[in-house]
Amino acid sequence: MINNVLDYLEKNEQRCPEKTALADTCVSITYAQYADYARRIGTGIARAIKQTNMPVAVLIDRNVRSIYTFLGVVYSGNFYVPIDATMPIERVQLILDTLQPMAILDARDVCDGSFGAVSVDEYLDVSPDRLLLSKIRDNMIDIDPLYTIFTSGSTGVPKGVTVAHRSVIDLLEAFEEAFNFTESTVWGNQAPFDFDVSVKDIYNALYVGGTVQIIPKKLFMSPVMLLEYIDEHNIDTLIWAVSALRIVSDFKALDKYIPKCLNNVMFSGEVMPVKSLNYWMENIENVRYVNLYGPTEITCNCTYYVIDRHFSPEEKIPAGKPFKNTRVYLRDESGHIIRPENADVIGEIAVSGTCVACGYYNNEQKTSEAFVKDIGVSAYPGIMYATGDLGYYDNDGNIVFASRKDSQIKHMGHRIELGEIETALNAIEDVTVACCVFDEEKGKIVCFYQAQQECKKQIVDGLGKKLPKYMWPNIYVHYEQLPFNKNGKIDRVKLKKDYIENR
Repeated sequence: MINNVLDYLEKNEQRCPEKTALADTCVSITYAQYADYARRIGTGIARAIKQTNMPVAVLIDRNVRSIYTFLGVVYSGNFYVPIDATMPIERVQLILDTLQPMAILDARDVCDGSFGAVSVDEYLDVSPDRLLLSKIRDNMIDIDPLYTIFTSGSTGVPKGVTVAHRSVIDLLEAFEEAFNFTESTVWGNQAPFDFDVSVKDIYNALYVGGTVQIIPKKLFMSPVMLLEYIDEHNIDTLIWAVSALRIVSDFKALDKYIPKCLNNVMFSGEVMPVKSLNYWMENIENVRYVNLYGPTEITCNCTYYVIDRHFSPEEKIPAGKPFKNTRVYLRDESGHIIRPENADVIGEIAVSGTCVACGYYNNEQKTSEAFVKDIGVSAYPGIMYATGDLGYYDNDGNIVFASRKDSQIKHMGHRIELGEIETALNAIEDVTVACCVFDEEKGKIVCFYQAQQECKKQIVDGLGKKLPKYMWPNIYVHYEQLPFNKNGKIDRVKLKKDYIENR
């Protein structure tokens, strides 16, 4: 019985110890080394904090060391929380304040003591204590948390989605049945490790004994070199954010170089533009293209759609049908289930099953708002996650994403609450009040702000101290007085309508 992701690591340690497990631009390690490093780190953590099922923050880099540090935390009986230390200090501190971690490890290539973090190198000199680790393992069960990933929060405070071992195990088994990855599969990791798309690279490889090749971030600014890198490292599977695939199509990089080794191109995070997908499909034909859908709260993905034809620009690519052992509902405004035979009727997408996360860490209110009573059962307790996404069934029974129910958007592969941006904007001294809307057609975040005079530079400087760059608005529109609706609230509908008419 598999109840811990470490079972997969140890299976590969025995079966293929010299197989390359993880590689970046500087380091390549085998499964034997992977397990050894993780045990050393796990031993060091366990001796230091002497508790289990507690959060351990990990300052990450795009490196092998970050990944085996994650598994080291798991060996200690605790769960890891990846943190990008290049984010504004204020945002990192908000995460740490919510988390109250038992330890902060620095897995970056250059450790500088930020946030009182201890370099993971200090633990690599520790001899593994297998007896200690075995005792810890014996007390672990599959609903223990594996990781927490922080996403944008509408109140300005990031929300920590906590996911259990069982949910990731369920994801791996579902992916294996749907896609048949093998030990020869090489994943080209694009997603940062504090973004849940990376979970699929790390753990699908661990499940089958494959290889994760971490792609340098700088290559995504040079798309032709990026494509060449894919071939140079025999990468055959991409599970990327849509924005990453769009870099290739936007720059027409496939006109100059076509990778020879690709087998799978999978995408998620936001709606894939049909023009971008068609560009890929027209240039690389013998590849399986898959649209994946699902928020972090249901462990990465709950539906998938294998692309079997070319779509016209005005069509929407379906989100598809549920993975095995996952139930996906559409519910109307009255809370009733919309059936697949009722095609084109829009409802909120909700998900139940083992995939559903434990909730938001140290945030009972937000957890109770989103993790609600399963509408598919009545005689006993059951939980489902209400995504806030709207969708409908097409004539083939596939779910099609329609829009967001609230102000949460998908932008540059990230899930963002416009309210969090507004909280940061309204804290800037020169701004009287501000709001944001999303221009879906252009893919732009538009900031409307009220101030005595135009002050874009001051706003950008202020946001730079509070938010990661992917959350900054793309357009800034100055108003001496923002319009209000009859309820005394900022008239967002009018602002967006006027902007679109005049852009």
